[in-house]
Amino acid sequence: MNSMYFTEEHQLFRQSLQDFLKKEVVPHIEKWEKSGTVERFIWEKFGEMGFFGLAYPEEYGGLNLDLFYTVILLEELQKINSGGFAANIWAHAYLAMTHVNAEGSHDIKEKYLAPSITGEKIGCLCITEPFGGSDVAGMRTTAVKKGDTYVINGSKTFITNGVYSDYLVVAAKTNPEAGNKGISIFIMDRDTPGISATKLDKLGWRASDTAEIAFDNVTIPASNLMGEENKGFPYIMQHFSLERLIMGINAHARAEYALDYAKQYMSERIAFGKTIDRFQALRHKFSDLYTDMTICKEFNYSVAYRLNKGEYVVKEATMSKLKSTKMADDVIYHCLQFLGGYGYMEEYPMARLLRDSRLGPIGGGTSEILREILAKMILDNKDYKPAT
Repeated sequence: MNSMYFTEEHQLFRQSLQDFLKKEVVPHIEKWEKSGTVERFIWEKFGEMGFFGLAYPEEYGGLNLDLFYTVILLEELQKINSGGFAANIWAHAYLAMTHVNAEGSHDIKEKYLAPSITGEKIGCLCITEPFGGSDVAGMRTTAVKKGDTYVINGSKTFITNGVYSDYLVVAAKTNPEAGNKGISIFIMDRDTPGISATKLDKLGWRASDTAEIAFDNVTIPASNLMGEENKGFPYIMQHFSLERLIMGINAHARAEYALDYAKQYMSERIAFGKTIDRFQALRHKFSDLYTDMTICKEFNYSVAYRLNKGEYVVKEATMSKLKSTKMADDVIYHCLQFLGGYGYMEEYPMARLLRDSRLGPIGGGTSEILREILAKMILDNKDYKPAT
C-alpha cells in the first residue's frame, strides 16, 4: 500500500471492509447477478458499518473522513467481481448523495441525506436523456413553476438505481431558452404520482437496476429545488470531477483484480512442461499491462489527493477516466486471453469482468466527449470554473 496517501488507519479500514464484503456480500453476488436486484438488507448493513457516510458531515450521521477512505471503498468493491453491485453502491453514495449534500437545504438533508447514510433510503441521479447523453445542455425535461410547486415532464435513461431507489435527484430545464444556463436540480420521492420506470436489459452490470424513467406532470413542492434556480449546469459540472475520478479509480481497481487473478492462474497452468508464466511472450505482455495499470493508479491517487485538498481538478479527473477506462478494457481483454478457453467460461471471473468493464468508456461522459473537453482546455485554453 502506498504510504504517501494511505495511513495505518486506512489499512485497518481496508481490512475490515474486505472482511465485511467477503462475509456479507460475496455469498449473494451470483443471486443478484441473475435477478438484477440487490436486496435491501445489504444497504442497511452498509449503513450500519458507516460506509455510506465516509465523506459526509457528522451533523447528518456521516464520518467526515478524507477522500482516501472513499478510494479504498471503490477499489474493494471492484474486487468482488460485480460491477453492477459496485455501481449501485457508488451511484447512491457519490452521485445522488453528493448533490443532496452540496445543494440540498438543511430540511432536505435531514429528510434524504441522513437516511441515505444509514441505508434506509436509496437515491439515484437522473441527468442522461434518451435524446442526449453527454449533451447535458440539450436536455428536454422541463420543470415549470406553478405557484408554490414545480411540474416536471420528460424522461431520463441509463439511470443506475433507477427502479428500486426511494428518491430521485433530477436535472430539468427551468428556462429552456437559456440552454445550459436554464437547468435546475430537484429532489423527489419515488412514489410521487407521474413517475414511472422501465428496467433496461444490459450487456454487463447485471446486478444493477438500470432504468429509463418517465415524468408525466410530476408535481413537487417548490422547496424541492436544490440550490439556486438555473444554476444546475455548473453544479453538475462541478461534481463531474468526482464522478470521473470515481470511474477512473474503479477502472484501475478492476484491472488490478484481473491481473492478480491472471498472475495466479498463469503460475499454476502448465503447458509444454512448464507453467505459462515462464513463456516470454506472456511474461512481457503481462509486464506491459501491469505497468499501464500502475501508472493509471498512481495518477488517480495524485488526483484524489488534490481533490481532497479542495482543488478544482476537472481536467485531471477527465484524464483519469479517459485513460483508466481504456486501460482496464485492454488489461481485462488480455487477461481473458491468458486464461485461454477458461477465460471464456462464466465460472471464471474474466467473462463478467470484460462485460462490466465495457461501460467504463461510455458512462459518465463518453471517451469521445472527454477528448473534446480536454482539447478545449488544452488547445483552446478554456477555463471551466467551479459553481459559486
